[in-house]
Amino acid sequence: MRSWLSGQRRWPTLRFVQRSPEATQSTPARTDPAGTARVLVASNRGPVAFASGPDGELQLRRGAGGLVSGLAQAAADAPPGAEPIVWVCAALGEADRRAAGRAPDGRLDRAGFDTGRAAVRILDVDPPIFDRAYNAIANRVLWFIQHMLYAPAAQPVFGAEFRQDWAGYEAYNAMFAEALAQEAAPGASVLVQDYHLMLVPGQLRRMRPDLRIAHFSHTPWAPPEYFRILPDDVREQILRGLLGADRLGFLTDDWADAFEQCVRALPGIEVRRRQVRVDGGRTVRVGVHPLGVDAGELRERAGQADVASRAAELAALARGRRLIVRVDRTELSKNIVRGLLAYRELLRTRPQWRGKVMHLVCAYPSRHNLPEYREYTASVRRLAAEIDDEFAVGDWCPLRLEVTDDYPRSIAALSLAEVLVVNPVRDGMNLVAKEGAVLSRQDAVLVLSREAGAHAEMGRSALVVNPFDVQATAAAMHTALVMPASERHRRAAELAGVAGRLPPRTWFTDQLAALASGS
Repeated sequence: MRSWLSGQRRWPTLRFVQRSPEATQSTPARTDPAGTARVLVASNRGPVAFASGPDGELQLRRGAGGLVSGLAQAAADAPPGAEPIVWVCAALGEADRRAAGRAPDGRLDRAGFDTGRAAVRILDVDPPIFDRAYNAIANRVLWFIQHMLYAPAAQPVFGAEFRQDWAGYEAYNAMFAEALAQEAAPGASVLVQDYHLMLVPGQLRRMRPDLRIAHFSHTPWAPPEYFRILPDDVREQILRGLLGADRLGFLTDDWADAFEQCVRALPGIEVRRRQVRVDGGRTVRVGVHPLGVDAGELRERAGQADVASRAAELAALARGRRLIVRVDRTELSKNIVRGLLAYRELLRTRPQWRGKVMHLVCAYPSRHNLPEYREYTASVRRLAAEIDDEFAVGDWCPLRLEVTDDYPRSIAALSLAEVLVVNPVRDGMNLVAKEGAVLSRQDAVLVLSREAGAHAEMGRSALVVNPFDVQATAAAMHTALVMPASERHRRAAELAGVAGRLPPRTWFTDQLAALASGS
């Protein structure tokens, strides 16, 4: 679900500033074992991250993305003097671990770091445990299951190494549950995020049954026949771990339905639509919250000088040609290769577009510590070079591939697009579809995969494609390019209206209110 754009929003770099002894003494380290926080969030990635500066000093950067934005806005809305939201996250690198080591119990806000209105507890996870939990299980097993990326004839193979990795995932989740149990006040609300932490609700409930616990899945949910690829005991452990929550959230009805179908197989479980009754009679509510974008924030960012500069560069590169744009991470689920094949098919079968269009692909390197992702990025590069070799002539550049992290460039590209291609094989939401709708200055036509979560809201106004059908995707690109201006404008207006319906702050506070009310 996490979008390339919202995931790359840049904040000013801040230096570590130590408070005076008097200021530090005014916020003593926690001593109450029940904790004091009334609202807590847990996620693998937190609202701040650290890097080592040229002089070796720690540099703090604000985090971003839909979750961070929503929490930051919710925290800013808290009345003066209110107990801050506590965010528990993991140290993602050596600089994060150094910062955690300077803070009592990892609480950065109690060690002189400016963490804004949210208090942050960063967990110094042992690197081998983090690698097993994050890379081996979360990203190479659970992500593949939920996005249905395995080729079952050859993968996966669950042997002894998997069991060692799974033990690391269990330990990683237990660290989060213990930290939340320590920080939470009696009856507090805890919002746990995503596939990295699917065991936390059950673990936390055993430690602190007084808490109100929610979990939100930002990915799709696999249907039961695919979810059963997991070892039986692991599958049940995941489902029962999630059912430790009082409330479970999903991005679309399809993903919520798939989860309910999976839990029907568990003994002692009774499933009604959007309610699951578990052993002992406790009811788990299931909610759907289709995260949108903050349209005002995006448009304000698009008006800044660095975006204008990138837009001028791209316009000069296009030389008046019509732009077909995609903005994605180089993840297997994003389907960049088939998107490029569809563009090649467009040029091969409809030669009238040769010299008149340019395909701009803004690709952000993702998970390059995993071999599957390195090879996928290499295949994207190879295919892009082949297309250029086949069609480039004179001053016409048929395709521009940028595999770099350049947020202003991507905003500029979306604002200039006449066609926006979003064709994942499977996606929890895909916020790029919504960001493009808000940023478009050219009434961009959205070519949208029916397997993206965004399809549920945007399908009526987009050109919907089967992401595996290269010919159909090429035909949709052609249809978008010849669409009358009046129809383009109507569709673009409808898409922009949908995109901003549930901005991050509302998305966050709605879930918090539902958890508090038991609805």
